[in-house]
Amino acid sequence: MRLGSVLPVEFPGGRRAELTVGALTDQESAEGFGTQGGIFFGLATLERYAPDGQDSALYVNAAPGTRATDLRARLERALTPFPQVQVRDQADYKELVHDQIAVLLYLVYALLGLAIVIAVLGVVNTLALSVVERTREIGLLRAIGLGRRQLRRMIRLESVVIAVFGAVLGLALGLVWGVCMQQVLALRGLTAFAVPWGTIVAVVIGSAVVGVVAALLPALRASRMNVLAAIAHE
Repeated sequence: MRLGSVLPVEFPGGRRAELTVGALTDQESAEGFGTQGGIFFGLATLERYAPDGQDSALYVNAAPGTRATDLRARLERALTPFPQVQVRDQADYKELVHDQIAVLLYLVYALLGLAIVIAVLGVVNTLALSVVERTREIGLLRAIGLGRRQLRRMIRLESVVIAVFGAVLGLALGLVWGVCMQQVLALRGLTAFAVPWGTIVAVVIGSAVVGVVAALLPALRASRMNVLAAIAHE
């Protein structure tokens, strides 16, 4: 394609036209709309071939000396008969994007909560099997003087180690994935990068708490074993 080339164009409604290329730009997308390979038409051409089309966005520049608050108030008064049109400034647009991303984050948090429930059940199942498999060992430890409280503490510590190890491994993989995604998005202009250290610390602490909770039933079962029956267990 070059200047002067003729492009066949089909507009909404089935109208066709052959338009001449008047300029070429190095933009990868239409400014402000995120359309890959933006194509620009003059308003006269658009009104001719798509007279019933509606603008998805309209940018307004304030005249010199006009405050943004005054301009916004005037625009809102002028657009009162059109309830489908909303007036947004940069702060409103940021909030809109933030809310859209927040919906995705809430979905991720819901999936994370489900994963935590599954992880707790997995830890409980692992500890329960471990207690069953080590019945004779537990009986011998009790016979040589290990108290019930010490036994419960041992199983809780084992559960905490399992939970914290899984959390640290998951966080490490997540950070690597996040850095890789940020590097890819940086090519599209999203260069800001921040690590939520507070959230990371909270996840590690939470995993330790989850480990303690998951060990309650297996530890209680192990502490109630009959010592002689446990030693004789095959």
